[in-house]
Amino acid sequence: MVGTPEKAPLRAELLAARSLLSVEDARAAAAVLTASAMALPELTRARTVAAYVSVGREPGTRALLDALRERGVRVLLPVLLPDNDLDWAVYEGPGGLARAGRGLLEPAGPRLGPAAVLQAQAVLLPGLAVDARGMRLGRGGGSYDRVLARISRAGADPALVVLLYAHEVLERVPEEPHDHPVHAAVTPDVTLRFRASGGGYGD
Repeated sequence: MVGTPEKAPLRAELLAARSLLSVEDARAAAAVLTASAMALPELTRARTVAAYVSVGREPGTRALLDALRERGVRVLLPVLLPDNDLDWAVYEGPGGLARAGRGLLEPAGPRLGPAAVLQAQAVLLPGLAVDARGMRLGRGGGSYDRVLARISRAGADPALVVLLYAHEVLERVPEEPHDHPVHAAVTPDVTLRFRASGGGYGD
């Protein structure tokens, strides 16, 4: 799923900007993001959080995954399926991650099925940008479009949170009818809220 023509050049621009970040800058940003995300009420209340393992210069999630797990939160991580949908497995620590296709790291444990995301009170979404309405720009693979559609069909209302760098908060990003706004965006500079969430269902 490539998306609208307007999305492609914006994605390229944002990815190019990320590639210029130094390892030190990315590491420093990840530390601040972890502290800010751990203070979010949506994550403080959550018993199960669906997240992802950051790769490359993505805003870092690895320390956050460990901090959530140490808090006693059940963390679900995605497993990419051949059709680009996502299965899920429980995060058991860094030693439980295995290298997968496209440079990804995935949990090596038992697969729980694509519907396992419905157990989460909060879902951390990867993204390249968010705008003033809470519309998220993803990478264009369509995996999280399926996840969000599954959540919507189930009538669930987890807190949707995206982690970004400060310059990735834009006035407006292109959108399509299937796009879902997030509830909050966390950057090293500020936490932004766009709409209220239930975030209180599931196990």
